[in-house]
Amino acid sequence: SAPEVVTVEVTRVVTETVEIEGETVEVTVVVVETVTEEVEVPAAEEPAAEAPIMEEAEEEALEEAIGDDMSAIGSEDATGDGPPPPDTGPKVESDRTETSSTESAVEAEVRSADSDGETAVAEAPLSTSAEDPIVVDLALDQGSRLTAGEVDDNAQWDDYLLYLRNYIGASVMRVDVSERHQILVTDSQGNPVLGARIGVEANGEEVMVLRTYSNGRTLFFPRALNPDQQAQLYNLKITVNGLTETFDISADSSQREWTIVHPGADQLPTSVNLDVMFLIDATGSMSDEINQLKENIRAIAAQADALPSQPNVRFGMVTYRDREDAYLTEVTDFTPDVESFANALALVRAEGGGDYPEDLNEALFQSIHQTEWRIENTVSLIFLVADAPPHLDYGQQNHYAVEMLEAMERGIKIYPIASSGLDSQGEYVFRQLAQVTNGRFIFLTYGEEGAGSTGTETNFNVSDYTVSSLDQMVINIIEEELSHRIR
Repeated sequence: SAPEVVTVEVTRVVTETVEIEGETVEVTVVVVETVTEEVEVPAAEEPAAEAPIMEEAEEEALEEAIGDDMSAIGSEDATGDGPPPPDTGPKVESDRTETSSTESAVEAEVRSADSDGETAVAEAPLSTSAEDPIVVDLALDQGSRLTAGEVDDNAQWDDYLLYLRNYIGASVMRVDVSERHQILVTDSQGNPVLGARIGVEANGEEVMVLRTYSNGRTLFFPRALNPDQQAQLYNLKITVNGLTETFDISADSSQREWTIVHPGADQLPTSVNLDVMFLIDATGSMSDEINQLKENIRAIAAQADALPSQPNVRFGMVTYRDREDAYLTEVTDFTPDVESFANALALVRAEGGGDYPEDLNEALFQSIHQTEWRIENTVSLIFLVADAPPHLDYGQQNHYAVEMLEAMERGIKIYPIASSGLDSQGEYVFRQLAQVTNGRFIFLTYGEEGAGSTGTETNFNVSDYTVSSLDQMVINIIEEELSHRIR
């Protein structure tokens, strides 16, 4: 039969220049646009003209599966017995600025060019086709990028001790970390040992257990022990692969750094496991953060899988609210199935909340004790995403100061991610969690317009910090943790 002329929609990749602050900057940006062309197709191939309709249907199905609900931003009332909420931030002001995918890609391009002198090519927006796994799995979504900074309080130790001394905010659980011993366990080649068990004995009794992290290090704080457990001499027993080495730490010793070359470490496997737990405040003010995680969890997982160490990756999740909400905690145990985890994440809604604090204490307990961490030969990470401190008026025995020591015992690092609504009490708690477990304190940053804009500004009591997109920061942390396993 004779050919028939029809109109179809096609996708083009184009390059363009942009004008920024009055100057024309030549950048290469990959964008996706829809245009209309006339093409000739055989009449028998008429169904091809329906391709746009199929693509739209697939896109609607994907949006429904992901469960994005941009109207769920909400806000929380500042009532209850807890500390007062901040004057500004997502818990008070729910309006947030949205940017288009093209604008975000341009901004990321310019930031990259400014930082390293090279022009990077932004990724195209994620495909909605289930038959295109390369793009869907590897490209970070550019539509609602959040920026974040990070500080390592263990690296800026004197500044951190000064911060602890000068804190005058609401009540916190103070833990004396002023005497800090840094312990490094290596094999005979100097490679760091992951998961070495260190039993700390005082007066013949084991008073604490530590495990080394992926960099072979862990921290010991004698003054953090209960007074009846403290001693003048501590005997540390380091066990690797069934072999035990011992050494002593004296309470009056000026030495604070210890390196142990362990004979049992030379027979350890080179493969590694990775357990990543997302501990998420799911109250009404957390919509932006939850939605961004939904958009990018597949890309994060794919990039972790592609790392040179080739880890065996599992994801888990604990969402939490408060005692008067529809639920207190919901636990999704670890799974290697990224699609299954993404589907569970898609069901999370930012709702509820009332007074300012949330029950982070219970959620942290659940994330450590009610999920199946592998521990042995495993890089174990918790990303805490929240904008409120824990309730400290519930009289809980499993409060965060206890649970962060439990995390140390299992070799779990905690990376708190603080949103703008977090007050000074919450900052203190989050930085404790990060410092004691050898993690870093991460916080969202904003532009001059405040919450909802992207930029480098923060109200937290930090200085000398780096800023990048939040998603890329999470990927970089995972890559850094696993880099120690490359031989």
